[in-house]
Amino acid sequence: MSIRDHRVDEEIVTRVAADIGGTFTDIAAITNNGKLLTWKIPSTPPSFADAVSSGITELFENKKLSLTHINEVLHGCTVATNAILEQKGAKTALITTKGFRDVLEIQRIRVPKLYDPLYKKPLPLVPRNLRFEIDERLDAKGNVLKAPNLKQLDKIIEKIKAEKIESVAICFLHSFINPAHEELVGRVVKESLPDCFVSLSTNILPQKREYERTSTTVINAYVGPPVRDYLGKMIEQLTTNGITERLMVMQSSGGILDAESCLEKPAHIVECGPAAGVVGAEYIARNAGFKNVLTLDMGGTTAKASIIEGGSFSLADEYEVGGGMSSSSALVGKGGYALKLPVIDIAEVGAGGGSLAWLDGAGSLKIGPESAGANPGPVCYSQGNENPTVTDANLVLGYLNPEALAAGTVPINKKLAEQAIQKYIAKPMKLDLMETAYGIHSVANAAMMRAVRAVTTYRGRDPRDFTLFAFGGAGGLHAVDLARVLRIKEVVVPVAAGVFSAVGLLYSNLEVNEMAPLLTLIESVPLDIAERAYGNLENKITKIIGGDKSEIEFTRFADVRFRGQAYEITVSFENNNELTSEEFDKLADRFEKQHLDRYGHAFSGEFPVELVNLRLIGTKKRKTSAIKQNTEKLEKIESSREVYFGPNIGNQNARVITRSYLNELAEEGPIIIEEYEGTVVVPPDCTVRVDKQGNVIIKLPEI
Repeated sequence: MSIRDHRVDEEIVTRVAADIGGTFTDIAAITNNGKLLTWKIPSTPPSFADAVSSGITELFENKKLSLTHINEVLHGCTVATNAILEQKGAKTALITTKGFRDVLEIQRIRVPKLYDPLYKKPLPLVPRNLRFEIDERLDAKGNVLKAPNLKQLDKIIEKIKAEKIESVAICFLHSFINPAHEELVGRVVKESLPDCFVSLSTNILPQKREYERTSTTVINAYVGPPVRDYLGKMIEQLTTNGITERLMVMQSSGGILDAESCLEKPAHIVECGPAAGVVGAEYIARNAGFKNVLTLDMGGTTAKASIIEGGSFSLADEYEVGGGMSSSSALVGKGGYALKLPVIDIAEVGAGGGSLAWLDGAGSLKIGPESAGANPGPVCYSQGNENPTVTDANLVLGYLNPEALAAGTVPINKKLAEQAIQKYIAKPMKLDLMETAYGIHSVANAAMMRAVRAVTTYRGRDPRDFTLFAFGGAGGLHAVDLARVLRIKEVVVPVAAGVFSAVGLLYSNLEVNEMAPLLTLIESVPLDIAERAYGNLENKITKIIGGDKSEIEFTRFADVRFRGQAYEITVSFENNNELTSEEFDKLADRFEKQHLDRYGHAFSGEFPVELVNLRLIGTKKRKTSAIKQNTEKLEKIESSREVYFGPNIGNQNARVITRSYLNELAEEGPIIIEEYEGTVVVPPDCTVRVDKQGNVIIKLPEI
């Protein structure tokens, strides 16, 4: 019997979300009655699409629901990020203005690792022999000084054919002012190389700064074919399984867009997986009354941190991916590839449940960034891995169920984990097993601190002013210890925390972020030109999103700086209806305040404020039922086990319960909360309760 033959229950699902992680693929759906449905299935590298289609089918079969009511499949993935991190993107060529061949290699003057004399820049995604120059030139105002030499272009195309190039990036000097040369060369290349993926900087990033614009265009070209192949296969798999409705993909900026639109600008989905978790955290935090939230998303491979301030997450329009830590902070040593596109302000480090524990040449304990991934996974999964991971350490400490994870669906072997830690870490360091396991747990926390600092102290924010909002498969295991070091007083673990990025996808909206360059002093902005530019952006966004313009909510922003600065801050307008000189004056005031908050100083009165870009976000709201708390007690009888809480506390007998055993009255730890999606650790000196939305609230002792 096919799934379509099942009886349609009273409960139906119209939106289903799938998020691919390094170890598990998470599925989430909410019925029309507000019941949250979740499913976890091991990821299936290298064919990740298999887990998505089979996971959705398994969930609906298990819950006896029909696939016929689905009108949207929402998706977050890491295919673009992994293509960069693993250097497995398309074979890419770059065509650029004569004299600018080495922009990718020169990068910036700033060296990201100040005290590392042996620092080496990452190899460009396009090697020098595949970077081609063409004799063409525009001046700074967009006037043509020299038309493109098409004879040179013919020779370049022949070389590209000979090298069997899959993708071509085109980036010319000053093209953001006048795109004519790029468009001409782009047409010729597409006609001559119809199978090549072609990216024009005027379509991807029409603004100044040669390195950032070139790097972003190259990233778009580099990840284009892998993303195209991946999404194409996923649509095929879903269709085969009877799911024929459109596929929507999360963007790095926090909005969703149909897969076809994402294929034109795949660089916009490089950080889409982490973005979904922050979107979900914003929704849940707003409903639960938390205004300032520090998010911690710890999965199988990485840990991500972001902040929600005043009820809203923040966007950064510059990001670096592929370095030791992906981040948008100019103060953090990264050394990755510049991606100057709107991205939720997230910092990411290679510290997750599957991250390997190892000893360096000096015998010091290190965590990650290499991960055991989904296959073979941690040692305790009994799939052939011999090197201990963070998950193995948490199992030995007693934090995890010693028999199986995910409500018994993933059997594990604690003895194998103990043997691996003993052999590879404890014995060489001459430590006992528990000390070593707790050391692995603590070093993982220290690695995550880098990501937390990148979005708090490096932004002029004090972590103590925030509530720690922890999710991801391993977030609940590490949240309290991390909060203790940060002196955060409260930890929140939301419903379905282990699949929370998938839940976040359900609460995302259709959204497009577009910009137009306009370099002028704030005090002398040409209002008619600015208004016309915003009108053009509205039309562009409406065309991408589709439907009637009246259904789209437009929010105006501007990229602003003090004259002479090299970096801008994106500031929102107070009034989105019309532009006036007074509105721009208010914009300058808000910019100066944000500059003071971020950097601890402002050049008020010393340097004039300059407008660099106009930016517009168009949002089309989607309706999803609110999650209703499950008040039913599970049949499982609560148990207990011995848990190690560090050298100061030692071993203690902890209650092991599910979230449904808790209510709004605080209970004393130690408590281990085990659920299908993940586990939460409540140490002995903390209290725990649930709020009306079902979120676990952990209070730490006053310091």
